[in-house]
Amino acid sequence: MITEQQRQEAANALLKAETDRKPIVQPSKAYAGLELEDAYKIQALWADARVAKGARIVGHKIGLTSRAMQMASKMTEPDYGVILDDALYNDGAQIKVDLFIKPRLEVELAFVMGEDLVGPGTRIYDVMRATEFVVPALEIIDYRTEVPRAITDTIADNAAFGAIVVGGRVIRPMDIDIRWVGATLSKNGIIEESGVSAAIMGHPAAGIAWLVNKLHAVGGGLKKGQIVLAGSFTRPVDIVQGDVIQVDYGPVGSIGVSFV
Repeated sequence: MITEQQRQEAANALLKAETDRKPIVQPSKAYAGLELEDAYKIQALWADARVAKGARIVGHKIGLTSRAMQMASKMTEPDYGVILDDALYNDGAQIKVDLFIKPRLEVELAFVMGEDLVGPGTRIYDVMRATEFVVPALEIIDYRTEVPRAITDTIADNAAFGAIVVGGRVIRPMDIDIRWVGATLSKNGIIEESGVSAAIMGHPAAGIAWLVNKLHAVGGGLKKGQIVLAGSFTRPVDIVQGDVIQVDYGPVGSIGVSFV
């Protein structure tokens, strides 16, 4: 464990990296003994500072939902971060690349909560019951730390969250079998990635149930109206200025964005 002062220093460094668009030395290298609990505390301090400057927390994101990514990070469970309102875009948006350091794009589903949900013991059916809508979404991931990164670096860095894009068809959670939402991601007219939502821990709501129970352990939960990114079911795709992205979710609609 590290001290509260060191946690605040790390949060301040991440804030500066976000503003300057320059990655910083990994917190795990800067502070020997940094643990997962420290990393989430740093993330919370970073979020508090962003809120103090006028941002609003509108939801949560879940990462490392695939077994392959967990093994690569030497983890046995996902991680999570917060979604801020100033990083929320709609279908058709033109997004400035220079807002990020090295943006990459992932294909996801977003759950919009219809009621509060708290743990412990939350399961998939509790998530489905508490969800008002499910919508197609893209996550822009971005890292504010240098490589190679430990999992504690990623968590402290708000689980590499950059931004979210929502669009497509708004559906109720029971309208379709959301395990089998498929999508193709095209960049500049060429299909780069495809996947199916069952790749997210077997069911897109599984990660959200995990999140609710994790938040309960630190005195939190999900609130009505919050957005939750359930996790990616494609590999991340690199983005540069001038790229035009089209993601086709079949019957669930599509999302188109361009990067300028």
